[in-house]
Amino acid sequence: MPESLRAWAFKMRGGLWTGLFLLLLALAEPNGFSLGLGLPLVFVGQLLRFWAAGSIGLYRGEEVKADRLVTWGPYGWVRNPLYLANGLMGLGWSLSARCAGVGLFLVSFTVIYPLLIIPHEEAFLEERFGDAFRLFKATTPMLLPLRIPGPERRRGPFDGTVLWRSERHSLWVTLAATALLLSRLWW
Repeated sequence: MPESLRAWAFKMRGGLWTGLFLLLLALAEPNGFSLGLGLPLVFVGQLLRFWAAGSIGLYRGEEVKADRLVTWGPYGWVRNPLYLANGLMGLGWSLSARCAGVGLFLVSFTVIYPLLIIPHEEAFLEERFGDAFRLFKATTPMLLPLRIPGPERRRGPFDGTVLWRSERHSLWVTLAATALLLSRLWW
């Protein structure tokens, strides 16, 4: 994929995510069972976002940036826990919607994250951190935790103030999106 497309996808990741959610919302036909299946994933995804954001401490915005290579906390389990969290929330909303949205979500997520956004970020990290990032990449899976990391990788610095600075927006979006999805029970 061209790097310009990857850079564009990184800048537009919030908009792409919103568009995908709105499509799911339009197709949604939730019921009690589907909500019971999907909403716990949304909750777990939001908790994982909090843990990951507090571990990196630096909100990224529209440009890829990093002041240090974070390899602890959720980053000890996977290289991209924020995107894993988004995936859990999206899968939760898709299951809650009880429609063809699960397949749509899985295909869209695979294109948006592993094929576009993650390679763009990782090219930056490899250039910035060199061998340290290459070792991290070789020993830590991209999105799916395949092993339990050692104790030195499970714990590390956590800055709870970043949750107020950068993740409160994520929380409000998650709550609003979930409320909209729940409203589909009546329309």
